[in-house]
Amino acid sequence: MSDKHKIIVGVGGASGAIYAKVLFDKLQALSNQIEAVGVVMSDNAKDVWKYELGNEDYAKYPFRFYGKDDFMAPFASGSARYGTMIICPCSMGTLARIATGISNDLMTRAADVVLKERRKLILVTRDTPINLIHINNMKAVTEAGGIICPASPSFYSRPQTIEAVAATVIDRVVDLAGLHQDAYRWGEK
Repeated sequence: MSDKHKIIVGVGGASGAIYAKVLFDKLQALSNQIEAVGVVMSDNAKDVWKYELGNEDYAKYPFRFYGKDDFMAPFASGSARYGTMIICPCSMGTLARIATGISNDLMTRAADVVLKERRKLILVTRDTPINLIHINNMKAVTEAGGIICPASPSFYSRPQTIEAVAATVIDRVVDLAGLHQDAYRWGEK
């Protein structure tokens, strides 16, 4: 068995395509620690990426992309042994479907597989403000073993660009995924 990570990335249609881009950049830079990256993007995610970032560069990354209805994708089954799934950004609708066990597309099926196999699911929720339904859905996913990592940037590293601001969130996500990286650490030089 390989020591390298097999990672699923779901890109939801919430605003925040910059987070997905910075995540893709980080995963590409850490490729020596990764065996496979499988990506599933919602149709809205592609539209939001094009609108917010002004391009369709997601297609240029060296990852394997799967259609939202491709249930033949390896990570639609636990037997493929993908150890981590990151949904970034994660809309409240996607969160709700995961929290209630509705696996109506590849993204939610993969999240269901990761939870049932007791592997790592990281949801980078982006919407704000949140209501009690959202909070209860976050609670349900957390109780099922998932990690809610809101796209709430920090500023103690004094980021100077929008990508650096987004990286304050994505660095936490990469740490949660178990990858080793050089990143700002509070109280360390």
